[in-house]
Amino acid sequence: MPEPLQGIKVLELSRTMAGPFASMLLADMGADVIKVEQPGVGDETRGYAPPEVGGESCYYLSLNRNKRGITVNLKTSEGQEIVKKLVKDVDVLIENFRTGTMEKLGLGYDVLRAINPRLVYCSVSGFGRTGPMKDEPAYDLLMQAFGGLMSVTGEAGRPPVKVGFSIVDLATGIYASYGILLALWHREKTGCGQWVETSLLESIVSLQSYLAQGVMVTGKVPARLGSAHPNLVPYQVFETQDGYVIIAVPNDGLWRKMCDALGLQHLKEQPKFAVNANRVIHREELVQVMTEHTRTMTTVEITEKLRQAGVPGGPIHDIAEVLAEPQVLHRQMIQEVEHPTIGMLKVLGVPIKLSETPGSVRMPPPLLGQHTNEVLAALGYSETDIDLLRKQGVIS
Repeated sequence: MPEPLQGIKVLELSRTMAGPFASMLLADMGADVIKVEQPGVGDETRGYAPPEVGGESCYYLSLNRNKRGITVNLKTSEGQEIVKKLVKDVDVLIENFRTGTMEKLGLGYDVLRAINPRLVYCSVSGFGRTGPMKDEPAYDLLMQAFGGLMSVTGEAGRPPVKVGFSIVDLATGIYASYGILLALWHREKTGCGQWVETSLLESIVSLQSYLAQGVMVTGKVPARLGSAHPNLVPYQVFETQDGYVIIAVPNDGLWRKMCDALGLQHLKEQPKFAVNANRVIHREELVQVMTEHTRTMTTVEITEKLRQAGVPGGPIHDIAEVLAEPQVLHRQMIQEVEHPTIGMLKVLGVPIKLSETPGSVRMPPPLLGQHTNEVLAALGYSETDIDLLRKQGVIS
């Protein structure tokens, strides 16, 4: 069964997380992605270890399945010529170099658009390609701080903390792939490619969502509330007899069901708790009363009572527990693929399910330069040409 992006060719000149994640999302849906890495070094995430398996960084493995990998020294004229030859026949190029780097290499949008007017050229950056901070470097941790996420993450009265996942990088990769698909759809109608741009800054600002809207309307800056929600109560972690449990009550109907399920009927119709607006005002008192009660019950007991009542709630899984969940396995979110040096490698599955043209895990993350000869031969380079380029350090 064909994938939806079968026939789309992508040239990836990116490394670390946001760019590679964007290209992997396209690759999962059938795009032919050629990942270009620096000879002898490769994507810097190859060195993000431990953990590793068979000499391969788990970080790198998580971001580069379904791709072919080549090495090209972009600082050489021969390497730049290889990229230009590839661009003639690709649909998408993804790059995440510092602002101005691609132009210095002679591989800027204007140059490559002249070679291929249908090219969708995607630039991923830290702060955007224009503006007073366009030249500043950015990493996920920095952007969680700069972008306001850490100001609302953590417990009140304690230092701010980052989100456990590299959420800014990952969100930027999703936005990049979304922008690329929009540009490809526009090209279907007009025949013309365009420059797609997204940044870590714009991603984290857009994810502020209702918090940012509240600030713009009221001027009130939200504070750290731990696992609690600024607009809903109760909607957080509660301590139990043997651990912790989530209780998430987003409306007054579920509040009444929760009270009945957990034996808190005496709170149900109290004026200061009966409606959410009042529960928010009296948050501290309510949370204290509820915590005293939940500490007398086990996590499993509370989870089962909430489930039977149709109230959202449940345990806090660690990553291993999530990956072993029957529902996760049923939804095929754990896949296996044969790796040339590791053997059978477990990887995450494809999160979007399409009934007629589903995505798939077809190829393992490539070894450094694994497909260089194959790709260059398809461009018309002879074995002698390839050997010479390797001797010159253009490829490895």
